Amino acid sequence: MMSEIALLANTAGTIFMVGLIWFVQRVHYPLLSYVQVDQQISVGAEHQRRTAQVVGLPMAVEGVSTLILLVDRPDQVVWWLPWMGAILLAISLGSTVFLSVPLHQKMVNQPSAELGKKLVSTNWPRTVSWTLRGVICVVMCAQTVR
Repeated sequence: MMSEIALLANTAGTIFMVGLIWFVQRVHYPLLSYVQVDQQISVGAEHQRRTAQVVGLPMAVEGVSTLILLVDRPDQVVWWLPWMGAILLAISLGSTVFLSVPLHQKMVNQPSAELGKKLVSTNWPRTVSWTLRGVICVVMCAQTVR
């Protein structure tokens, strides 16, 4: 029962993040390239504050439920799917920490006209990995319905 709850929580957190990351990739980051250099400090700081409020809970749910699924997966779920999901989550989080966060810090500390375009191009690893995670979560849920 706990593993099924973890799977549902994992899927909910992941699907939320999939929708959010595609919005960021196609709408939000491209619009940041229009922010004037002299406004990047205030926009960048506000972006970080507001984003943390939106992603904190779903990312925490996703992380905890991923760990639970690694040790207690539903019996019907193929053993390697939670592990693949965990690897993809590591790619998503790694891209966030090592690519996106430093660029947002640059926006606040060293604004430049190229930052918006750079955010779009370096966000693709997160977009792809979260999307693939979404597919894996749906497949795992489908396996439990059989």
